[in-house]
Amino acid sequence: MSDRLRTLLLLRHAKSDYPDGVVDHDRPLASRGVREAALAGDWIRSTIGDIDAVLCSTATRTRQTLEQTGITAPVQFVDRIYDATAGILIEEVNGAQARFGEDVSTLLVIGHEPVMSSVALGLADERSGNGPVADKISAKYPTSSVAVLRSSAPWEQWALRGAELIDFHTAR
Repeated sequence: MSDRLRTLLLLRHAKSDYPDGVVDHDRPLASRGVREAALAGDWIRSTIGDIDAVLCSTATRTRQTLEQTGITAPVQFVDRIYDATAGILIEEVNGAQARFGEDVSTLLVIGHEPVMSSVALGLADERSGNGPVADKISAKYPTSSVAVLRSSAPWEQWALRGAELIDFHTAR
């Protein structure tokens, strides 16, 4: 453990469209999603501050969500995040420091449900995992929502019940 806190943001992609003949991976954002992704970026900047690195699903809607947030941190698009299990997503978080090769204090992950809520609730320690923020996530994890977790553990040591779930916001 170190004295430095690390912050993980789990952003579910913004509202997507369902055009005929387009496979799930390639679905774009709906006009509402474009607006709400920008609002999510505004909230992240005003509440959290700078993002050091981004891990993003390769799906069109997650890429467009990132673009609309206006966040310009170094990004890596990861195929495994598209259809990830909670374990796969935690593995990606564990590899963040090695993947980006720099000091990552604040990591943004842009992905999909149901894994975003599973990871947020799974990483939450016992106290915060049973609190009002967890209750909101358990009720629903809408598009353009972001969960915020913190821990002093290095990224490679993030594990179940090892972080404090501190906030949950839905951009509308």
